[in-house]
Amino acid sequence: MTGDRAAFSALMTATKGDLHRFVRRYVGDDDEAYDLVQETYTSAWLAIRRYDPSRSFPTWLRSIAVNKCRDWGRKRTVRRVVRGVMGLDAPEALAVGDGTASPEERLDQGQRRAALDRAITALPDALKAPLLLTALEGRSHAEVGRIVGATPKAVETRVARARARLAEALRGL
Repeated sequence: MTGDRAAFSALMTATKGDLHRFVRRYVGDDDEAYDLVQETYTSAWLAIRRYDPSRSFPTWLRSIAVNKCRDWGRKRTVRRVVRGVMGLDAPEALAVGDGTASPEERLDQGQRRAALDRAITALPDALKAPLLLTALEGRSHAEVGRIVGATPKAVETRVARARARLAEALRGL
C-alpha cells in the first residue's frame, strides 16, 4: 500500500502544475481551482483501481477534472440563482500586471485578461473544455475527444464555436 501511495504521489507531483492551470482557466478563480484540483486527486485516488493503464494517466485525470469543473459550475449556478446574485466575480482578483509596464498599461492588461477570463468562464461546458485542452494545453482533437467523450470532429467543431464566441465577447477591447 505504501508503494501505491508513493507512486500516486509521484504522479501528482508530475501533473499538478498542468492540472491546476487547466482548472484555473476553466473556473476562472485560483482558490476554487485549488480546491477542485484537490477534489480531482481525491477522486482519482478513490477510483485508482478502475484506472486502465492502457490510457494516459494525465488524460484520465483530465476527464475527472472536467467532471469536477462541470459539477462546480452547476452548483455555482444554483447558488447564484438561490441567492439572486447573477453577476460574475470581481475582475480585480484576476488582474495581473507584468511588472515592467506602466500603471496604465498594467491596468489595461489586467482588464483585458479579466475580460478574457470572464468570457472563458461564461462558455458552456461543451465548448470550454475542448478549447482549454486544445488551445492552452496543446492536446490533439483525438485526445480531447477521449477526455470529454466526443469524436475528434466534434471537438474541432466545439473549439471553432468557442473561439467564435470568445471573439464576439471580446469585440471592441
